Amino acid sequence: MNAIVNVLKNNYETVLLTGAAIFLLLALVKPDIQLKQNVHNYLLLADVSQSMNAEDMKIDNKPASRLAYTQHLMQQVVKTSPCGTYVSVGVFAAENVALLFMPLEVCANFDIINDSINHLEWRMAWSGNSRMTFGVKAAEATFDYLNIPAQMLFFTDGDEAPKANGINKLDITDVRIGKHVIFVGVGGTEPSPIKRFNANNQFVGYWGTDAAAESAGGGVNYNDASKDDPDPPVAYAEFDRYLSSQDVEHLKELATEIKGQYIAGKDEPAFYEFVQSQAPVARFVTRYSVKWIFLTLAALMVIATYLPDIWSRRWRMRQAA
Repeated sequence: MNAIVNVLKNNYETVLLTGAAIFLLLALVKPDIQLKQNVHNYLLLADVSQSMNAEDMKIDNKPASRLAYTQHLMQQVVKTSPCGTYVSVGVFAAENVALLFMPLEVCANFDIINDSINHLEWRMAWSGNSRMTFGVKAAEATFDYLNIPAQMLFFTDGDEAPKANGINKLDITDVRIGKHVIFVGVGGTEPSPIKRFNANNQFVGYWGTDAAAESAGGGVNYNDASKDDPDPPVAYAEFDRYLSSQDVEHLKELATEIKGQYIAGKDEPAFYEFVQSQAPVARFVTRYSVKWIFLTLAALMVIATYLPDIWSRRWRMRQAA
């Protein structure tokens, strides 16, 4: 035992540096342990109906459609989310919701998530109109499919087509996911014309007021996009354009009915802080890196090689005094 102590005493620097090297090698292996913990899990749901093509928003002071602005907000939510946050993306149109992918961890899948958001477009819609109450019901079914608690951010202008009435509106007071739903209002409050594109995504004009006459339920009813190629009908004059705006009151009413929340979608720190302030709703088994522990131990061992010299100098200084 004494022999071992003497070897360590006489070769402490070698022992410490060897230990530091071992811990550095362990850190390079990227070790981690699995822990079950509460995490943020967001379902980012984008309205891709025709009214989201209205160009009444701005990104970097340049005109942008409501859908493009939604994409920007979604990407910023992902960017401002800490590692360990999970995100899934879906789209809403007509009366249904489609989930594009199951929850993914933001740091490990940052590029994949952002690329998916980049490719959101109006041609994903299976129909150009939208009925919000049906969409909320469909979102509830999507939550059941996820089988994991999530916070849904429903990005929409709330502009229904046709407008909600006693015939086409569902009772959503019994919706179970209300506390997990946040309606994110996108779009200006001033009426704006809605751009119309053909099936090749080429701008051909604006939706006309005659679209309202095609709807049996009242209000504008957008045609199937597959019939828009190559030359769909458009408004023939500026006064003939159908105008749309964010229906703030309708979104607030929907939020109240299901005991959810409404917030204006603004590209401001306050909006992203609001999103991140939501309580974690899911428990995932996640990988927790212990790399920092090995790096800290390696650093301490390197520092420890200098301690005997420091103590020796202080002792000599005291003796000299």
